Amino acid sequence: MKQERTLGHIHIRPMTINDISEVTHLDQESFSLPWPQRAFENELLNPMARNWVVELSDEHQKAVVGSMILWIIIDEAHIATIALDKRYRRKGIAKVLLAHALLTAYDEGAICSLLEVRRSNKAALALYQSTGFYEVGVRKKYYSDNHEDALLMNLDKINPEFWHRILEEYIP
Repeated sequence: MKQERTLGHIHIRPMTINDISEVTHLDQESFSLPWPQRAFENELLNPMARNWVVELSDEHQKAVVGSMILWIIIDEAHIATIALDKRYRRKGIAKVLLAHALLTAYDEGAICSLLEVRRSNKAALALYQSTGFYEVGVRKKYYSDNHEDALLMNLDKINPEFWHRILEEYIP
C-alpha cells in the first residue's frame, strides 16, 4: 500500500497533527460549512480514516494546498471531504488525489466508493462524473446552512487500471 506519492512538484502524503491548522484553513476557504479543527484532529485517531494532504514544493518553500479524508468501511471507500486551495483548482490535482486515495483504499480491500456532494458544487460534480461516479439518490435539505440537497454518488467498482492511468497522465 503506497501511502505517499510524488508527481512533479506535488507530494501526496499522510496528514499529520502539524498539518491541521493549514487543513482547517483550506476547508474554511472551500466550504460554507467547514469542518471544525477538532474534527480533523479526531480523524487522525479514527482507525477507519485515511487522511492525506497535497504538499506543493519548490526550491523556496513547501505548502499544503490540498487535503482529503476517506473512510474505509468494510469494502467501501467513503469520500468524506476533499479541499484544494483555490489557486490550484482545475489543474488535475484533485483528480490525482482522488486516484491516490482510491488506489490505497483498493489495496486495503475496498471494491467500491461513495460520497455526498452539494447539488450546486458543479466543479466537484464534474470531477466525480468524469471518473465514473454516478448519482444514486438525494438527501433532501442535507446542508444546514442553506438546506441544499446533497446528491449521493456511487462508483460501483474501483478499477485500479483506470486510476493508475490518471496518475500516469498527470503532467504538472
